[in-house]
Amino acid sequence: MEELPIQPRGLFWQIDFVTSEHEARLIQIFQNELEWPERSGRLSLHYGYTFDYKTFGVDPSVPFKDFPDWLVPLIPTREGRPPEQVCLQHYPPGAGIPPHVDTHSAYDQLYALSLGAPVMMQFARSSDTDVDEDGEKKEVVEVDLTPRSMMQMSGDSRLHWTHGIKKRKTDTLPDGTVRRRDDRWSITYRWVREPAVCDCGDSKLCDTTQRQLGIEREYRWKKEGEGTTVGLLQKAV
Repeated sequence: MEELPIQPRGLFWQIDFVTSEHEARLIQIFQNELEWPERSGRLSLHYGYTFDYKTFGVDPSVPFKDFPDWLVPLIPTREGRPPEQVCLQHYPPGAGIPPHVDTHSAYDQLYALSLGAPVMMQFARSSDTDVDEDGEKKEVVEVDLTPRSMMQMSGDSRLHWTHGIKKRKTDTLPDGTVRRRDDRWSITYRWVREPAVCDCGDSKLCDTTQRQLGIEREYRWKKEGEGTTVGLLQKAV
């Protein structure tokens, strides 16, 4: 894998992690052999430990689920051990995921394999000079998640930038081309951090630092078209 020469730092990339023929077989499995939740919008299936969308950590109430045969050849080997949590997600056209940072103390490295149609992912951080499309003071970088590519998020990109996908039917490419979205699947791999402590010192995004500073995290829930999402509030205690 090679690091992308962009901000945020720490984004590593491998094109054609699988062949187009392998991708086609996987999509056949996803469409015809798996049991998905019966609802609209973005859908998820979990292997290993279950990802908790309330805390962005591990759901301790769900037992470990063994990796299926189709998943085993897709496990990244750079970490020297298999991940403890893997999430398969289906994004129909127009679906997205809110900007977030996976809980620092729960997970170390993050990897993501993209299959099916491409989509633009937004990385963002607070800025004193830049303003995003919603008028907020944020520096935003869009990365094109191309089919069959494997992305690793480490360092800066993992800890100090949020990542998300806008809910929209099209993406505008750097050259101005408008690209329609289609069905996309992603496989996200997470390695549990042991011990469950992060030393990055980011008081806005790191749960370990917030706990050390006496900052209590509050979660505001709301229902949207693609399911339950989370808004994160903070207050001093």
